Amino acid sequence: MDKNLIIDVGVHLGQDTEFYLKKGFKVVGIEAHPDIYKATKQRLNSYIENGQLTLLNVAVSPKNEPVTFYANLDRSFWGTTLIDSAIQKERSFGARSIEMTVEGRRFETILEQFGIPYYLKVDIEGADLLCIEALQQFDTKPQFLSIESTKTSWNELLQEFVLLQKLGYQKFKVINQSQIPKQVCPSPAREGKYIPHHFEYGASGLFGEETPGTWLADSAAINVYKSIFWNYKIFGVNGIIYRYPLGKMLLETLNIKEPWYDTHASL
Repeated sequence: MDKNLIIDVGVHLGQDTEFYLKKGFKVVGIEAHPDIYKATKQRLNSYIENGQLTLLNVAVSPKNEPVTFYANLDRSFWGTTLIDSAIQKERSFGARSIEMTVEGRRFETILEQFGIPYYLKVDIEGADLLCIEALQQFDTKPQFLSIESTKTSWNELLQEFVLLQKLGYQKFKVINQSQIPKQVCPSPAREGKYIPHHFEYGASGLFGEETPGTWLADSAAINVYKSIFWNYKIFGVNGIIYRYPLGKMLLETLNIKEPWYDTHASL
């Protein structure tokens, strides 16, 4: 494991990547959308030139071959290689996608080339487990990782935790991503070097020992998700209240945004 390396899978506009770079880490960033990749590459070019950042224009895929990428026209961060995810976003939010062909690469291949990172951040709209499953092929694992956990299937959530336990992860935090802009970087720093930083809405936020809250055992983290799933079931876009026109109108009038959660894991 390279203690100075972070792999950011799902770079998008690069707000997370830039935070890691400013904290002094080397970063390998992965972004599938060609246009977003080009814009982010241009913005972070100084880090590429000094060797601190490597940016890959690929999609994580089961095979090293071209793959269909569904680029979301309304919310670009919802780009995905999974057609079911693209269809669900259109049905639930009216967010349309177009198909494009991009280079696909197995995450095992990326790890073989760049090594095992200290922290692995994954946010690729439903395909996160491709990266986590790839870790089974390596003796060393990242000290920390984070994924956007499923919020539509309780069985799939339990399978996520089973896989993380199998890989040796014993401590967990459930982070409400809608609250990330309220996070404050601790001083003195507990990861990398201290920087004053404001997190934008949609960023992944603090990582490792700087994440807020107490590390939990797997059973305690799963209990946290029980209440989250009930909340989704009642108030979510596909929940009970939203199914009725009056309920939908009320939620939209109150501008209640559906939160999403990342699972952070530590060895």
